[in-house]
Amino acid sequence: MPGLRRDRLLALLLLGALFSADLYFHLWPQVQRQLRPERPESCPCSGRAPSASPHSAAASRDPGTAAHNFSRARPRAEHPSRGHPGPRSKLQALFAHSLYQVPEEPPLLGPEDWLLASQEALRYYRRKVARWNRRHKIYKEQFNLTSWDPPLQLRPEASWIQFHLGINSHGLYSRSSPVVSKLLHDMRHFPTISADYSQDEKALLGACDCSQIVKPSGVHLKLVLRFSDFGKAMFKPMRQQREEETPENFFYFIDFQRHNAEIAAFHLDRILDFRRVPPTVGRLVNVTKEILEVTKNEILQSVFFVSPANNVCFFAKCPYMCKTEYAVCGNPHLLEGSLSAFLPSLNLAPRLSVPNPWIRSYTLSGKEEWELNPLYCDTVKQIYPYNSSNRLLGIIDMAIFDFLIGNMDRHHYEMFTKFGDDGYLIHLDNARGFGRHSQDEISILAPLSQCCTIKKKTLLHLQLLAQADYRLSDVMRESLLEDQLAPVLTEPHLLALDRRLHIILKTVEDCIEARGERRVIADGPAQQSAPDSGQANLTS
Repeated sequence: MPGLRRDRLLALLLLGALFSADLYFHLWPQVQRQLRPERPESCPCSGRAPSASPHSAAASRDPGTAAHNFSRARPRAEHPSRGHPGPRSKLQALFAHSLYQVPEEPPLLGPEDWLLASQEALRYYRRKVARWNRRHKIYKEQFNLTSWDPPLQLRPEASWIQFHLGINSHGLYSRSSPVVSKLLHDMRHFPTISADYSQDEKALLGACDCSQIVKPSGVHLKLVLRFSDFGKAMFKPMRQQREEETPENFFYFIDFQRHNAEIAAFHLDRILDFRRVPPTVGRLVNVTKEILEVTKNEILQSVFFVSPANNVCFFAKCPYMCKTEYAVCGNPHLLEGSLSAFLPSLNLAPRLSVPNPWIRSYTLSGKEEWELNPLYCDTVKQIYPYNSSNRLLGIIDMAIFDFLIGNMDRHHYEMFTKFGDDGYLIHLDNARGFGRHSQDEISILAPLSQCCTIKKKTLLHLQLLAQADYRLSDVMRESLLEDQLAPVLTEPHLLALDRRLHIILKTVEDCIEARGERRVIADGPAQQSAPDSGQANLTS
C-alpha cells in the first residue's frame, strides 16, 4: 500500500510539472499577447484617416479604378498654399500633392506592362499549394503526428497574391493600390505555418569559409516564415537596440543588419515615390510557437536553447557563428523583427542581379577605381547598358536613397528581366542602413557627384520634402507610427534625414552651376541607341 501511494504521488507531481511547463511556454505567451495594447489603425494622435477593412476585396489592377491612395490618405483638399483648408497631417498633405497625383508615363496599356500573367501565376501557385499539402501529409505520417488542420486552400484574393499581380513597369505597387495596407496587416497578424532558413543560409550550412573577411551569413541571421494564407516573408530579428550606433571602427561589411532599418527603408522609399522596396512591417514574433514549433528543419530546431535568464534563443548554424553569444533571444519568447514580403518566384518572374558600378572594396585596405578617379563616370557612360538607357539614372536614384539611410553595402542591384534595360532597380536588403546618425558618408553620393545628372521627377520630390510643410523627418515620423514596433527610428536618425537631404540638393546645385541645368536635370527617357559590339557588358 505505501508503494502504491508513492506511485500516485509521483504521477501527480509529474502531471503538475507537465501542466506548469505548458502554462509557462504556451498559454502565458498567448495571454501576454492578448493583454498587450495594440495601436488602433486610426490612431487620433497620428492624424491618419481610418484604414479600409482588412477583409475588403482586393482592388482592381487598373490604377485608375483603385479605391484610395496607398498612404490611406485621400486627397481631399488642394495644396495648402492656395489658401484652402489642407489635410490634417503632413503625410496626408504630401500624398495629396500634385506630384503624387500626376499620371505616370508611359501609361500601362497591355500585358507587357504587368510583371505576371494572372492565370499563369494562379496555376503556378495552386501547384505549389498542392505540393505543400502532400509534403505536409507525408511529414505527419512519418512522425505519427495527429492534426485536425484542414489542407491549405489557395485564395486568389489573398493580399500577397494581389501584391504579386499588381507589380508593373512603374513600380512594385501602384500609388493608389490598397493592397499594400492589407498585406502589411496580414504579415503583422497572420499565424505562421512554417519557418526555415533562407536559400543563401542553407547554401552556407557547414561550408563557411572562415578565411573570408566578408561573412555572408551568421551575423545577419534571417529566416523565411510562411503564413496561414501561404504568403511568405523574410524575417530579420532584432540584433541591436535603436539608440545604439554602429561603432566608428566597424567596417561596413561586418556591421549588424538592423530590423528597424528594413522597416524604415520601406517607408522612406514610399515617401520618395520610388516604390522599389518590397512592403515591410515590424512584428513581435513568439520564437517558440511561431518558429520552433512550426519548423520542419532539424538543423534550425537544433540551434534553439534556453539562456541563463530563461529566454528562448537561437543562432545561425555556421562554423564561425556557432556561439551562444551571437544568438538572438526572446523575452522570454517574444522577439522583435522585420517581415519583408517576398517577390514572385524566379520561375515566374526572372530577375537579373548586376554588380553595382560603384561597388566598394570588400577588403581592409583596397580601393575601387571610382574612389580614385573623379572622372570614373565618363568610363561608365561608355559601357552598355549605361550608355543607352535610363539605367544610370536608376543607379543615381539608388545612391540618393542609400545616402539618406546611410547604407554603404550596395554591392549588387536586381531588376526584372521582363521590363528590359529601362526597368527600375529593386532596392533589396536595406538592413545595414540607419547605423550612424552622427556621420554622413558623402562617398555614397559618388554616382550623383561624378555624373552630375538626376531625374527631374526625383529632384522635384526632394525639393518638396525640403519644404517646411512637407519636411522629410516629419512625414517619416508620422508614417512610421503606423508600425507595431513604433518608434522605429530614434529622433537623431529622423533629423539626419533632413540634413542629408540638404546635402543632396546642394550637390545638385553645384552640378548645375558647373554644367548648366539642361545637362544636369534629365527630363524624360534617355536616348536609345544600340550598344557597340566592342564595348564591355557590365551585366555579364
